[in-house]
Amino acid sequence: METILVLAHTELDGSLAPTALEALGAAKTLQAALPDAKLMIGLAGERVGDAAKAVAASGAARVLGVSGPDFAVSRYATDAAAAEALTRSAGATLVLAAGTARMLRCLPGVAARLGGRADTHVTSLSVADGKVFVSRWYYRQRMEGTLTRAQRPWFIVVDPGSQPAWSGAPGPVAVEEVAVTLTDSARRTTVTGVRQVAADAQTIRPDAELLFVAGAGWTKKQADGQTHVPEAETLIRDFLRLTRASLGSSKSLVDLGGEGQAVLSFLSHLNQIGQTGATPRHPKGLSTCCHGEEPHTVGWRFIGERRAISLDPNCGWARGKADVLYVADAFAVLRKVNELLARG
Repeated sequence: METILVLAHTELDGSLAPTALEALGAAKTLQAALPDAKLMIGLAGERVGDAAKAVAASGAARVLGVSGPDFAVSRYATDAAAAEALTRSAGATLVLAAGTARMLRCLPGVAARLGGRADTHVTSLSVADGKVFVSRWYYRQRMEGTLTRAQRPWFIVVDPGSQPAWSGAPGPVAVEEVAVTLTDSARRTTVTGVRQVAADAQTIRPDAELLFVAGAGWTKKQADGQTHVPEAETLIRDFLRLTRASLGSSKSLVDLGGEGQAVLSFLSHLNQIGQTGATPRHPKGLSTCCHGEEPHTVGWRFIGERRAISLDPNCGWARGKADVLYVADAFAVLRKVNELLARG
């Protein structure tokens, strides 16, 4: 009989992030497929009361909590100590968590402490013949592998956006506090502040409905024989501001800066989508001025609806990689779309 524990850390305001609810949704699916499986939830943070109330209707047999100022922010020593204590207290055999920076950093170490195993970047879970199987991508997301493990506890870290989030009405719930003893060395790392870009300057938005990807064509010579990089920057910035879309880029465009060519000033390798970049998960994606070949489209594997704008009717997007291809000038299209969006 499996005991499933969902591990989650609270946000600074005491709430649970959508990614934590996705991990809970995956755990509920596993529980339904495993006979006699028990579900528990382990929460860590400065305070866990509000987060516990949010999952009261999940049907968890126990809700465990590690709370206090020491667990408010991300720090390997305290995060690992909290996760270890919660796993031991629950007697968990399967531990599910969302692939956040905090969990990805500490859970493999916790698995080693407990003599278990950890698998990260899991994109799907299933049960066959009473065994749990997980799937993930290998070789820069060109091959999918499915595996199972006999070792317990087994830590399964699911990629954000790959699982449907659990939802339920909040309610009262009893939280079992788990004590964690910390040494002075565990508190050695301190967070002195948070620096983040202004809201209008933010271009990477994982929760956005639309992913807008810019290709190298934006910086090439246009029909008049000239480049129009400043206009391209203005069009793209206005589109992002009006739609609140997330910005991606092809590797070729990101690399142009190292070749001494004109580039879009707000792009970096963090925006890179593809075989050597990120694999985002947005309901819709719009590729502009991109060739649409395999190294780029591999990053679109989990995009729900794919559309592209290209002047080449024979580009890679036209060969079955896009649901809709607009054979048009991206400059003209975005100029008109921004005009319509500005009107409201």
